[in-house]
Amino acid sequence: MSNLTGSTALVTGASSGIGETTALALAALGADVALVARREDRLHDLAARIRSAGGSAHPIVADITDAGQAQAAVEETVRTFGGLDVLVNNAGVMLLGPIEGAPTEEWDRMIAVNVQGLLYTTHAALPHLLKAAGGVRGAADVVNVSSEAGRTTAPGMGVYNLTKHGVGAFSDALRKEVSTRDVRVTLVEPGPVATELFTHIRPEVLAGWDSEGAKLLQAQDVADAITYAVTRPAHAAVNEVLVRPNGA
Repeated sequence: MSNLTGSTALVTGASSGIGETTALALAALGADVALVARREDRLHDLAARIRSAGGSAHPIVADITDAGQAQAAVEETVRTFGGLDVLVNNAGVMLLGPIEGAPTEEWDRMIAVNVQGLLYTTHAALPHLLKAAGGVRGAADVVNVSSEAGRTTAPGMGVYNLTKHGVGAFSDALRKEVSTRDVRVTLVEPGPVATELFTHIRPEVLAGWDSEGAKLLQAQDVADAITYAVTRPAHAAVNEVLVRPNGA
């Protein structure tokens, strides 16, 4: 796998799960990594771990559902490391349950994080990614972490499905706009992953999920897909990766 020495990556939702594991993987490949999330203590702990392993990381506490904070996080990344080559839009929430009688604040939260946060961060990052695409790597990357729920629908997942289908549509439209200027757009769609995402679900909803014998991916499986995509030669673009637990 090619290394990323001399590149800068920004990872949202970096305080746990897929984001944390992806940040570690990118740093191990030589990238300077901006760690963006709301939980300051976890970000500083992750940055310390990356540095102790010989990598480079900078924690940025931000709520990307606020357009101003998303913009500021990108600007701080560029000030700190001199540019931006890779954006990993990983931050997301999964608040499941029937549409009937649902607490609509859960819908608002999913739309804010899964859609608006991704839009705001991408919008802020694009000028820098377009500039970086002309550099030594010959390409820059946007990776949007979606879900297999962006391909299907299921009872109890209606609004989560909506947000992830939206991420897929946005990703494809963005790809058509920027690929001719050497910014690659990759949509990564994991199946269920063993992360704290399930802890966000209301207990009464989670109680109805048959978890006995459930097959789950690990965060590293998704990080591997992300690092594969962003380390391809500049002439090759991985547009979409679907990763499911084997046998699920």
